[in-house]
Formats: sequence, C-alpha cells, structure tokens
Amino acid sequence: MNPARVRREDVKQLTDLPNVGPKIAAALGEIGIHDPGDLQGADPWVLYQALCTARGERQDPCVLDVFIAITRFADGAPPKPWWAFTAERKSRHPDI
Repeated sequence: MNPARVRREDVKQLTDLPNVGPKIAAALGEIGIHDPGDLQGADPWVLYQALCTARGERQDPCVLDVFIAITRFADGAPPKPWWAFTAERKSRHPDI
C-alpha cells in the first residue's frame, strides 16, 4: 500500500502495510510472516536473509529496504516509502 494512505488503525493484513502488495505479502508468507503483528521486533536483515535462503538466491536489495520500512512501521514509526531506507541499507550492508 502507498505509505501516504496507510492508517495504523486500519492495518489488519500484510497488504495494509506501507509498501506491501501481493508479491511482498507472499514473500513474507514464505518465511512465516502472516500477520502484521508478526513484524513487531523483527530484524529486517534476518527476514531478508531468510527469504534469500527460502528462495535459494539473493533477492533484490530493494526487498531489504521494504523490510526495513515495514519493521520500523510495526515498531511504531510513521509510514515511509521504501526508498527512504535505501541510503541506510547501503551504509549498513554495502555488500548487497
């Protein structure tokens, strides 16, 4: 969902989260995330690594940006577009 349209009180399913559409929701399901509450306290890097392992190949680095965005949101931060986290990802994980 577009971050500008997200209302925290309306988040009931994964696709209600900022930046999450059907494909990211399916990817999250592959690694055992089925509910927005499952993301509270989650480490986006661990989620990304789990998805890479589950799929048997490195995923697009932008997926990590999305995982940062949604875990931060789940922990109470305001909704932001995934690209707001690209610089952080590049500085913390320059290898991907």
